[in-house]
Amino acid sequence: MRSVRVVLIGMMGSGKSSVGRALSRRTGWPFVDNDSLVERASGMTARQLLEERGAAAMRGAESAALHAGIAIEPPVVVATAAGTILDAANRAALADAGLVVWLRASARTLAARAVGAAHRPWLEDDPVGWFERTLLERDPLYAAVADLEIDTAALSPERAADAILARVSAGG
Repeated sequence: MRSVRVVLIGMMGSGKSSVGRALSRRTGWPFVDNDSLVERASGMTARQLLEERGAAAMRGAESAALHAGIAIEPPVVVATAAGTILDAANRAALADAGLVVWLRASARTLAARAVGAAHRPWLEDDPVGWFERTLLERDPLYAAVADLEIDTAALSPERAADAILARVSAGG
C-alpha cells in the first residue's frame, strides 16, 4: 500500500475521530486529531478558546491545527475541525493535502451523535435545526474539496476505514 496522507473532513458527529482511529489501527499510520493539535498549539481546548477569546480565536487555532496536520509527512491520518472548511485558504490548502475524505451524515444522525459533548455549546437549544442550517452552508464546500465521500450514518468506523483503504489501494 502506498504512502498517503488521508485528511478527514466533515461535520462534528460525522465520525472523523472514530474513523481516523480505525484507519490508524488498520494501517499503523499515525492519527492526529484537530482537537489535540489545537490544544497542543494553544494550551486550551477549542471550547476554552471560544469562551475566553471568542470565535475568531477558536477558528484561527483550528486553521493553524489544519495546517500543522497537513504538514506532517505521510503516511498519516488527519482529522480536521468541522469549521475549517469555511475559510477559503483552508480549502485551498486541502486541495494539495492528500486524499481528502468527506464523512457525512444527516442532520438527525449528527445531532444524535454530537449532543452533550462538552465542546459543542451551540447545540444546546435546537441541535437538529442547527445542523440543518449549517449543512446547507457547508455541504457544497465539503463537496468542492473532497476526493471521496462516505455516508457514515449506517457504517461502522471500521467499514468506513475499509472504504478509504479501498480507495488508497486503487491509487487515489
